[in-house]
Amino acid sequence: MGGAAVSLFAVLVTSFFLFRIVPGDPVRAMTHGVPTSPEQMATLRRQFGLDLPLWRQFTEYCAKALTGDLGTSYQFHAPVGELIAEKLPATLLLTGVAVVIYSALGLWLGTRAAWRSGGLGDRLSTGLALTLWSVPAFWLGLLLIIFFSVGIGPVPGLFPTGGMESGDSSGFGYVLDVAHHLVLPVITLVAVGYAQTLLVMRSSLLDEMGADYLTTARAKGLRDALVRRRHAVPNALLPTVTMVFINLGHVAAGSILVETVFSWPGLGGLFYQALSVPDLPLVQGLFVVFAGAMILMNLLADLLHPLLDPRVGR
Repeated sequence: MGGAAVSLFAVLVTSFFLFRIVPGDPVRAMTHGVPTSPEQMATLRRQFGLDLPLWRQFTEYCAKALTGDLGTSYQFHAPVGELIAEKLPATLLLTGVAVVIYSALGLWLGTRAAWRSGGLGDRLSTGLALTLWSVPAFWLGLLLIIFFSVGIGPVPGLFPTGGMESGDSSGFGYVLDVAHHLVLPVITLVAVGYAQTLLVMRSSLLDEMGADYLTTARAKGLRDALVRRRHAVPNALLPTVTMVFINLGHVAAGSILVETVFSWPGLGGLFYQALSVPDLPLVQGLFVVFAGAMILMNLLADLLHPLLDPRVGR
């Protein structure tokens, strides 16, 4: 827990200095195309605190962040915390559904690939997973839009090209509409993400395959499926549990590229908008939320390990 606190402080420091390296003047970007006098520019810089020395900006930023105040967005003129809270449900819905599906899929396929290692099923599932893992998510998303949203030739588009809803439905119809919009971005995230869980689970289970306790279980006459489910898989779960928790950390961070490609109204799209200005308070706040979610999930994984395997805590 102490290490997690140190990591979070390091995130605060990094988020402040990292985005000040990004080229661009926020005031000039916000006043682009609008006649603005030098006096007005100076007033805006003073209003946003950009005229203060860097060390003063940093100390004020840390003091406010520790109280939960992430500042006010330059371009939206609203508290960063409110903007994040507004966009968070859409990101949780998209990435949460995707993480649950590809974690379960990776565990199931990884277990069966390892148990029949070297077979046709193992080679096919591992080869397909590695291929999809190598594909850039934004490129796969664009291909899915071309084939299944825009349509090719006489084949019509089956799914929306982007967004979260059509805006003309309510009740159960609204749920179906959102689910319809979810299909392509979820498929994109699952296709790219399940390989990592599959490979970690497969590798962990292969390490357990020659263990004496499995030989003993078979000698007792237990069925092969029972040996796998009750003995081998629980002992191979530790590395995979860490991976699953890391994936859960991605739930808050979302996928910036996938959300941007599909115009999904979540934190990823908000981060892209903020970075284009650059809207320093907003990108800093989002960076802290993204990294904080990862740190929290890693901490929970560390705390959970001794419960899964008492040997870890000894």
